[in-house]
Amino acid sequence: MRNYESMIGGGETMGRLLLVEDDSAIVTLLEQLLTGEGYRLDLARDVQQGLHLTLVRDYDVVILDAELRAIGGLDLVTRLRSAGCTTPILVLCTPSPSDHVASLDAGADDSVAKPFDPAELLARVRAIRRRHLDQAHALPIRGSRRLDTETRQVVHNEMGDIVALSQRECDLLAVLARRPKRVFARELLLELAFPGAQSLVVVDTYVHYLRRKLGTSVITTVHGRGYQLGTI
Repeated sequence: MRNYESMIGGGETMGRLLLVEDDSAIVTLLEQLLTGEGYRLDLARDVQQGLHLTLVRDYDVVILDAELRAIGGLDLVTRLRSAGCTTPILVLCTPSPSDHVASLDAGADDSVAKPFDPAELLARVRAIRRRHLDQAHALPIRGSRRLDTETRQVVHNEMGDIVALSQRECDLLAVLARRPKRVFARELLLELAFPGAQSLVVVDTYVHYLRRKLGTSVITTVHGRGYQLGTI
């Protein structure tokens, strides 16, 4: 079985999913099902791997098992939501209504009972992915401002002011805005917002550009650690 960083399916790409599962039979089934639909699939075998991957990569949907052996999957849901992660989460759980309620109360977007019907699971993945993509292009920045990643504009909801961004400025601000509570090391920002770039100076330069356009408080410098979206 491929490891959690290299489990990537072929074919036409519909999006990137993370599966957090330690049951080999379920892994095999979902790998065949999801990659057969054209999704790229990463695998994490436990909560710690799942937490790391979700916080450093962008996924369309996280699918996790509530009954992970070492640490329960709902603990991962709680940790991600506490960290400000808004990635959609689909929980695999028992048919008990109380388990479905517990999944939703922990912060999951949806749950499906095991053993699941493959067609139903695919439909639920499509549904929560579609809802997320409909909302993902509008990211809150500070106060009543939001970043529209489709038009590459920062819009002030109350005053109607619009600030146009370059693609690279938009990419950097979007990374920070999707994880507003996270402090990003410069090296990680270089990897996520500027793939292929080699110098950390690129990160500092575009932080400067964004501050010049949107105000110095839009991005906070956390000395010795990196950058964070400015606090409201």
